[in-house]
Amino acid sequence: MTRCLHAIRHVAFEDLGSLDGLARARGFVPQYTEAVDLPRDGFPWDTVDPVVVLGGPIGVNDAADYPCINEALAGLRRRLAHGLPTLGICLGAQLIAAAMGAQVRPTGRQHVGWWPLEAIAADGPLAALQALPVLHWHGDTFEIPHGARRLAATAAVTNQAFSMAEDAILALQFHLEITPRAIEHWLVGHRSQLGQLDIAPAALRAQTAQHGVALERAAHQVFGPWLDAAR
Repeated sequence: MTRCLHAIRHVAFEDLGSLDGLARARGFVPQYTEAVDLPRDGFPWDTVDPVVVLGGPIGVNDAADYPCINEALAGLRRRLAHGLPTLGICLGAQLIAAAMGAQVRPTGRQHVGWWPLEAIAADGPLAALQALPVLHWHGDTFEIPHGARRLAATAAVTNQAFSMAEDAILALQFHLEITPRAIEHWLVGHRSQLGQLDIAPAALRAQTAQHGVALERAAHQVFGPWLDAAR
């Protein structure tokens, strides 16, 4: 029987990245659902196949303007209650936190760029990221849900990742899935935001060239076991 890796995508260029090849190598077929279609088309929230909720430029607190937020929260509450394999990246992590009753709020600034995580749980699923710069691109942050384990922090953002259900549920505020090839799509898609923040695309391009290959190798060590446990 064919297994799927379901991905909920908010914008086309924020995709599975390095997760795509890892999933295919393990026999999963990646299948995208566009977040904006959730209220109309629904989603198989009860599937035992792994589900990834990707990032995007909207936020958990934008539900009044974007109906897909409440649709995702309702589905995630049902899914997470059963401990089914679920990965949230950036906005996806914030949606998992909110679905579990934790607060999601603005940090007061935009965090965009490459820098390392801190206070990484040495025996947790992110151990491979010790001292390794990762890509941050967010303005909101989450509290750690009750019963979850905090996995990483930075000085500016205390809660960078958490897990639940023996790591079957994994929430990452940062973008571990990014690849050097993909960054050009991000630089085009986020042109307006980068201009407002006075961040030169060339600087992010150079940082990605410097750190992206090492991050992709580390991503295999994080995402690989998560996918293996979901098989």
